[in-house]
Amino acid sequence: MTLHKPLFALALAFASLASAACSTSAPLPPKAVALNRDGATALATGDLPTAEARFALAIEYNPRFTEAWVNLGLVELRRGNLQLAYKDFDKARSCNPDLPTPHHALGLLADKRGLVREAELNYRMALKVDPGFMPARNNLARLLYARGEFDDAREQFKRLTEVAPEAIEGWLGLTESLVKLGREGEADEVLAQARRRFGDAPPIVLLVARQLLRRGMLDEAEGALADLTRDPDPTRRRAAWSWIAVARLARGDTKGARSAAEQALALDREDPVARYAFDSAAKP
Repeated sequence: MTLHKPLFALALAFASLASAACSTSAPLPPKAVALNRDGATALATGDLPTAEARFALAIEYNPRFTEAWVNLGLVELRRGNLQLAYKDFDKARSCNPDLPTPHHALGLLADKRGLVREAELNYRMALKVDPGFMPARNNLARLLYARGEFDDAREQFKRLTEVAPEAIEGWLGLTESLVKLGREGEADEVLAQARRRFGDAPPIVLLVARQLLRRGMLDEAEGALADLTRDPDPTRRRAAWSWIAVARLARGDTKGARSAAEQALALDREDPVARYAFDSAAKP
């Protein structure tokens, strides 16, 4: 599938909510808001020491700056310091439980720990606070999909396309959920809408290629995937090679299928699609 891992890199979105981040009636100092915003930029580029320093200083200006606490926790999450991340996220929640971001951050942490039910509860709490909070909606839908609850996932992805039509994740997830439910016609319609909105963005191309594969249009599918084998994103390169392997296998080209699968497995030894194609091609 093409659904993405949890949305961990959300500090820039969090920074935009800073004006509402304090549970007191006093406005946040402009310098604190600027430090939080600049820290989010540093976090997005992977400069964790700079991000940490800026968030900590923003908190010095206002110790109840909820979003700065969330962002500080994201720094610790990126470092793998899960206990420190929890401490920061919990502090953020105590400062202002009426913002979605602390609940969502605790969901990310539970996701990281493999505590799926706890993650789901936190994502749902974030949505109870703000039904339009896109990251929590996407992560909840992703969890439901991974659990095989495809109709519930479909409903969440559909809601995501309504509250955040500019987010490609909703359209991708809705298409994939409909395919899993056997509702191919509806999936095709959603994919067509996504193409009109996003053009031939790489994730859309991957879904189009899989649509072609399901229809037995093997050469067309491989042609659609060819450019993605040179994509700078290794995840997309891996997916492209995996589905090319499937197309070649369906044509009876076991040597070509094995070669394509090897390209994918070199990027991820656990890729299930590539592993299937590789093993199938090796059978006598």
